[in-house]
Amino acid sequence: MHIKELQTQVDEWIQTYGVKYFSPLTNLGILMEEVGEVSRIMVREYGEQSKKESDEGKNLADELADVLWVLSAIANQCGVDLELALKNNMAKKTARDKKRHQNNEKLQ
Repeated sequence: MHIKELQTQVDEWIQTYGVKYFSPLTNLGILMEEVGEVSRIMVREYGEQSKKESDEGKNLADELADVLWVLSAIANQCGVDLELALKNNMAKKTARDKKRHQNNEKLQ
């Protein structure tokens, strides 16, 4: 799926089932909640924090998809073409960081 298709599917879902978009600030709060859920899984799975009973059934892939979904909704309502934005961002990073990481002794 292309990112533009994702944005279209999210928009269609919201228009069909969600009635309307939440406000951008509400969606920002929801995005932060979803990122927090990703963080919770990561620190328990890959970090030192112990799992809790309430962590059962939590799935990293599903939580990452939630983040992507809400991010797409925010992009839609703010008029951002994520596919174009990502293309431009990759070009910026490549021009800026082409040699930077290769010369970082910490990464060798």
